[in-house]
Amino acid sequence: MTDQGIEPAAADLAAAQAGDGAAFDRLVAPLRRELHTHGYRMLGSAHDADEAVQDGLLRAWRGIGGFRGEPAALRSWLYTVITRVCLDSLKARTRRALPYDFGPASDRVHLDPPGRTDLPWLGPYPSEASPEDGYQHRETLELAYVAACQRLPSNQRAALLLFDVVGFDVAEIAMIMDTSTTAVNSALARARRALAADPHGPGERPDDEQLRAAAAAFANALEHGDLDRLVAQLAADVSWSMPPISVWYQGLERVSEFAAQVPLACGSWHCRVVEANGRPAVAGYLRRHGDTAHRAWSLSLFEVRSARISAITSFLGEDHFTRFGLPVAL
Repeated sequence: MTDQGIEPAAADLAAAQAGDGAAFDRLVAPLRRELHTHGYRMLGSAHDADEAVQDGLLRAWRGIGGFRGEPAALRSWLYTVITRVCLDSLKARTRRALPYDFGPASDRVHLDPPGRTDLPWLGPYPSEASPEDGYQHRETLELAYVAACQRLPSNQRAALLLFDVVGFDVAEIAMIMDTSTTAVNSALARARRALAADPHGPGERPDDEQLRAAAAAFANALEHGDLDRLVAQLAADVSWSMPPISVWYQGLERVSEFAAQVPLACGSWHCRVVEANGRPAVAGYLRRHGDTAHRAWSLSLFEVRSARISAITSFLGEDHFTRFGLPVAL
């Protein structure tokens, strides 16, 4: 309690409602990280999550004077604001996706396909696992889960995330989404069936040791230009995609052919193991033939099954490195 016998949160709420911006910032600061992560899961883009949180908190600041709940109810109110901002945003844009959403795997290697900046690509998320994050938090931040959520209708996506990830009950979600509990239960059931039937949806989750080992082995094989070492880490049905390039490859033979002709043939690599979407990932810096520096090239995330890499998603472009606080050249 404060000297005046008022809880700090209650004092900040009263001050914020009286127009104190610093008090409002103190109220929302503990919730910014989870609100931003919710925005990413909803929208599939860290940049879009930035905008959703900024817009949502501006709306919340303008509406704080009308908030009539206790400080403990502020979290639910802010999730209501952010979720509705995301749902409004989704009405005006195409869902974000990965290359396999736009067509089948290529039957031949393309040496220099163009990037498709006209397509709405899903992006990686610069989130490290924190001590307070449980297994479920990390599992629902993984790329395959977020990608599967993008394939759901927006109302199903919101209901699923608010229930399974954030932890609201059906009645609370109905209030957040301004709908009925019957509609929420229906949306949840449909979303779960769709996720279970999604061929690209999340599969088994390997332990952290397997994930770290896969990332380290991939980085080591790239740095040594060792095709055999790289192929030894791959599952028979492995896929490799590279947004914003829409071409992608499936199967050990085609992926091995691609690895030999493109990443292992275009220069030397320096790699760093980093954290993305709650998992180990590899930031790859490429020094192309004739260049003098290693430059930011790809941020690779992995799916692992039975200790083998079953999917590689390499996000191309130095803008991803900037988002992750990584240098763009070494």
